[in-house]
Amino acid sequence: MAKVSSASAEHIIGRLERFKVEIPSWGFSQTGTRFGKFLQDAAAVDMDDKLADAGQVNKYTGMTPTVAVHVLWDFPNGYDRQVVKIAEKYGVKIGAINPNVFQDQCYKYGSITNRDAKIRKRATGHIIDSIEIGKKTGSEYVSLWFADGANYPGQADIRQRKAWATKSLQDAHKTLGRNQIMLLEYKPFEPATYFTDFCDWGASYIFAKNAGKNAKVLVDLGHHLLGQNIEQIVAWLIDEKMLGGFHFNDRKYADDDLTTASIDPYQVFRIFNEIVNEEWLTGKDIKLAWMVDQSHNIKPKIQAQIQTVMAIQELFAKALLVDRKALAAAQAAEDVIGAETVLRDAFTADVSGILKAVRKNLGVPANPLKAFRDSGYEEKAAKTRIQKRKDLGINEGGAFA
Repeated sequence: MAKVSSASAEHIIGRLERFKVEIPSWGFSQTGTRFGKFLQDAAAVDMDDKLADAGQVNKYTGMTPTVAVHVLWDFPNGYDRQVVKIAEKYGVKIGAINPNVFQDQCYKYGSITNRDAKIRKRATGHIIDSIEIGKKTGSEYVSLWFADGANYPGQADIRQRKAWATKSLQDAHKTLGRNQIMLLEYKPFEPATYFTDFCDWGASYIFAKNAGKNAKVLVDLGHHLLGQNIEQIVAWLIDEKMLGGFHFNDRKYADDDLTTASIDPYQVFRIFNEIVNEEWLTGKDIKLAWMVDQSHNIKPKIQAQIQTVMAIQELFAKALLVDRKALAAAQAAEDVIGAETVLRDAFTADVSGILKAVRKNLGVPANPLKAFRDSGYEEKAAKTRIQKRKDLGINEGGAFA
């Protein structure tokens, strides 16, 4: 176990037991790139499969009790009590509600920023319908990402689009339940390349401020230009009381949606360092939506989710090890090397003992990923789902041809 006092160890273990992460339903389905899908036999076919798989992640990690859903994919006909019952059957609950205002052809030139008032009304109506679904499922968060933007100079009136988006978000915010939070994501490019309407944290901050008191900013780790200091954004949003949550993933070049910490674990640690600093200053857990958003094109779906959750838990544990008093003293003395060393010591610390203790208290295996790989669940699911696709007449080619 890392060298910490018994009091600190008890605090860290307790905090990690309370730390929960939400996983996405779409992470269990067939995924790929814009060029095509990479098929896996064990990938989920329907909502029952998705929630069954989510139950497996929670069973082996003990820290993923909720599942984010995508309305058009998971509630295509509106609220469905059966979906809630299925989730309960597998030991999980429905989490963040994600509207879809980018898939339909009418959104070619934007959704809530479209110059056509009928299309703006349609997009806003779908967001409001999604909020209502969230009320019925008991979901606390409505997570919004917009593909809106323009591809060429002169194509659109930037300020007019900002005004349209503001009005739509205000209309949607009015319908939020008392305990519901609207999360506004941002992305500098893709699919729009000249500009996106929600281009960075500042844009989402302004939109959230104008929408209403229950709107916050959502930070997706992959939605930044290369070299961006994400932990500074996190620190500023915390200070402004506008940080709503995270979409965890990793990237090498753009929005790669790779498994968390597969490329830059030190970045995730530095972000957690800002979170833990806030908790140290206030003496209480920060309330945020901790969510995973990844596309598991190559890795087995469930294993990828477990791997990510374990990485997030480990890096949070390391951030909890940072000696806050020593860091503050080094900063006050302008001891640059000393301050960095405090962080590096925590990042390189062995937290396996701490994680083992946490998992024992949670009643899960010491090595969740190995335990799942040894369970045989994936192999059984593959056989069942190959047959299910045949029964349903689904022929995606590739692995199922």
